[in-house]
Amino acid sequence: MSFGPPLLEDSRKIMLLGSGELGKEMAIEAQRMGVEVIAVDRYDMAPAIHVAHRRYVVNMMDGNAIKALVRRESPDAIIAEIEAINTDALLDLEEEGFRVMPNARAVKVCMNRVELRRLAAEELQLPTARYFFAEDFEDVKKACMDLGFPCLLKPEMSSSGHGHVLISKYEDVERGFKDALTHARGGGRKVVVEEYVRIDRELTVLTYRYPQGNNAVTATIPPIEHQRPEGIYHYVESWHPSTVSNDIIERAREYAIKLVNKLGGLGIYGVEILITRDGRVLFSEASPRPHDTGLVTLVSTDINEFQIHVRSALGLPTPEVKLVTPAAAHVILAETEAWAPRITGLEETLRIPGVQVRLFGKPFAYRHRRMGIVLATGNTVEEAREKARLAVSLIKVR
Repeated sequence: MSFGPPLLEDSRKIMLLGSGELGKEMAIEAQRMGVEVIAVDRYDMAPAIHVAHRRYVVNMMDGNAIKALVRRESPDAIIAEIEAINTDALLDLEEEGFRVMPNARAVKVCMNRVELRRLAAEELQLPTARYFFAEDFEDVKKACMDLGFPCLLKPEMSSSGHGHVLISKYEDVERGFKDALTHARGGGRKVVVEEYVRIDRELTVLTYRYPQGNNAVTATIPPIEHQRPEGIYHYVESWHPSTVSNDIIERAREYAIKLVNKLGGLGIYGVEILITRDGRVLFSEASPRPHDTGLVTLVSTDINEFQIHVRSALGLPTPEVKLVTPAAAHVILAETEAWAPRITGLEETLRIPGVQVRLFGKPFAYRHRRMGIVLATGNTVEEAREKARLAVSLIKVR
């Protein structure tokens, strides 16, 4: 497959489909390279809209609306930043000749937990937690009984833990199935019923592809380690480099490269790997874009994950990424629901050496919504983590 010349030779425009905090960082990197940025989201004043040249607010599941915007703007690259998006529209646009990052099929597969699990576990034979697919209550009951309790339900369309439900006993199965479908991203009536594994460590292997002649080169960044409290399905804390053994790192990289090469295209993927308490190294999920945990690369590496994705979108290389300092990140969560929430504690936080705060600029908050991130560097990972924990304890969102 020929990827063509770098886009900067003749035109400079990208469109973000989804304009959250990840899109904001991509927009900033694109503008640093002189690229025009069009931000699209389901609500106005989403984070990337603040720093884009133009914005559109549409229903992201409306395929006709998405196709109309793309045809109107004629961007040189389309970047899908969220899961709740009409992926069939992306397939159509790619057929028309538009460049979708990493490619339309990869976006569709990664954003569908059923299709992703089929690809990873059944086609590529990557180790995963035991699982079943189910699309009605009776299937879910049988799967839960076969796996044993507790078990986990994941909607077909899901991200950042939305719709993930832990089932502890038989009597909770029906309620859990309904809750999983109610909180799913976008459409889909299936769920993945999964063995509940006790997690020791979690890794994100940022794996990217960039053009070299008529081929693509695949590379990885040293894995990022992250964690979440028991029963919480979105990450809270991440640090770089990871503290796992070299053997685990190599196995995680092997899984990630195998999956990403199968999905193909250009750009960065966030491949999530679980290390269980009983010693298994399991593939979990993959995102066809920069990953939430990769925000730590804003301070830990010489080229961050967002710049990598934008470079690839423009047909430009990223031959090597170097870890320049141990670093840690900790999310800032809202405590209550509020419009134009107040952020306090910044003065005390910024007195801590090596600490930065990135506020996402979301116009409204609800309990446990991610409103920003603390980034910290140190001489060691442990020092950076302690700085980040101290800093985030001083910040309040009300």
